[in-house]
Amino acid sequence: MPDAVDRLIAQWQRERPDLDLAAMATIGRLGRLAAHVGPAVEAVLARHGLSTGEFDVLAALRRAGAPHRQTPTELAGSLMLSPAAMTNRLDRLESAGLVTRDPNPASRRSLLVSLTDEGLRVVDAAVTEHVANEEALLAALSPTQRAQLDAILRRLLASFEPPAG
Repeated sequence: MPDAVDRLIAQWQRERPDLDLAAMATIGRLGRLAAHVGPAVEAVLARHGLSTGEFDVLAALRRAGAPHRQTPTELAGSLMLSPAAMTNRLDRLESAGLVTRDPNPASRRSLLVSLTDEGLRVVDAAVTEHVANEEALLAALSPTQRAQLDAILRRLLASFEPPAG
């Protein structure tokens, strides 16, 4: 069954029959999927008072395990953020009472960012709904298809990023 990308590719093939457009079709579909999935994810997180970026910070702290604490540098590195972007997110989360920033006893020049009890409550509620939403977003695929897609995307991502360590 043709989709919107097929129509665009057909137009390009008519105008530029000299080009192999298979990669354009794949990248186009990835982009269109991101345009559909992004707002669906954002809507779930907004119900918990979070932006995607704020959720990412809370989730990184939650995944770190008790005591749910990291330095801003560790957080920025794991989320591929600049120090300024991390500071802005932390300012918002601290103002909302979801994290605290305290002196790091191991280094006088560093801080530790920690989830508050409210931050833990919010991220746990948000991630529960987020995972259910992601399941719904992938409902059109069988478990086998999902596993195949995941393997393909992992391989593609590995061509852009170093392996996780």
